[in-house]
Amino acid sequence: MRRALVYLSAVLLGGCGTFADPTEWFSDAEAEYVAELQDLTNKIQPQRLWSRDVGVGTDERRLGLEPRVAAGTVYVADAEGQVQALDADSGRTRWEAELDLPVSGGPGVGSGKLLLGTIDGDVIALNTENGEERWRTRLTSEVLSVPAVSSSTVVVHTVDGKLFGLEATDGSERWRYEREVPSLTLRGTGSPVISGGAVYVGMAGGRLVALRLDNGGLIWDANVTVPGGRSELERLADIDGDPIVLGGGVFVATYQGEVGAVEQRSGRLAWRRKMSSYNRMGADLQGLYVSDDDGVVWGLDIRSGSAVWSQDALKNRKLSNVAVLSGYVVVGDFEGYLHWMDRNDGSLVARTRVGSEPITTGLEVIDDVLYVLGDGGDLAAVRLPVTN
Repeated sequence: MRRALVYLSAVLLGGCGTFADPTEWFSDAEAEYVAELQDLTNKIQPQRLWSRDVGVGTDERRLGLEPRVAAGTVYVADAEGQVQALDADSGRTRWEAELDLPVSGGPGVGSGKLLLGTIDGDVIALNTENGEERWRTRLTSEVLSVPAVSSSTVVVHTVDGKLFGLEATDGSERWRYEREVPSLTLRGTGSPVISGGAVYVGMAGGRLVALRLDNGGLIWDANVTVPGGRSELERLADIDGDPIVLGGGVFVATYQGEVGAVEQRSGRLAWRRKMSSYNRMGADLQGLYVSDDDGVVWGLDIRSGSAVWSQDALKNRKLSNVAVLSGYVVVGDFEGYLHWMDRNDGSLVARTRVGSEPITTGLEVIDDVLYVLGDGGDLAAVRLPVTN
């Protein structure tokens, strides 16, 4: 087996199988070694525009809570159901709502609605202008991903392997797509991505599917990786990061599998490269950027998947999802640091700290500003100085 299991954080949920937190898996060597941060002279000077405490964050659990920015407003939620809308330029509060629910996924934003999922399987739609509840729907299991929103449909991925298309106006079910979930999966699910009348989502078992947005009909089903091994642990191969739709391709990473590119129209596998990651990747027209499960950051050629560079100075620092900002690749770590790399060669060019709590999923880039949400509820807006 590729890794020796020292500690497995897993819970059994009725009918959903066993869920594991990959951040708790280490070999003996890895348990002894976490890369120490070396002295670094910042070659660029990221500037913090503002910072705010926005609640309890994830409450020390692996949840799908991320900042979302739309129309000059930052929307955030915490594990206890506190929802806030903040001015994106200043961080000032526009409105707050107390749901008193165990929120676990979101928010998703679109068409005047703010969508949140809960541990109990509820999906709640709020008005983006004032936080008033529009509707509430109970689904079959926990929601650990960000709901996707179009003008007509809300798409939600639940941990029991189901995709729901809900009527955007009232939350009623329009369609449902189901597939069998392996007996052991990562604790997390990939968020659906809507593009061009289709929904793209990565599934447990290493498959990527495209569905029609209007009725949930299957367009194609691509096998990005083939689970292998003797034990259930060795065969665990999930897509937990969100798909990236870019330039006619759909790009995904699998845990204990491959990073792959699939043709958007046909579902044909264009390329794949052996690499294990449970995080969302970053991308631009120049490259694909991946933090693997060992804490190595990679720059890949987006056309072939070949490695352009790798950066191993952050090994086992439990890196976050990847963001791309103004020609730089950014990842957070378990001590609240942001690490900035040149996208051309992967060299470390800056290090900043936005809090003392881990940064797991909360990176969002809009209009050349990076919004960072730490697991403890610290929210910050960061940008690079404008150069003439």
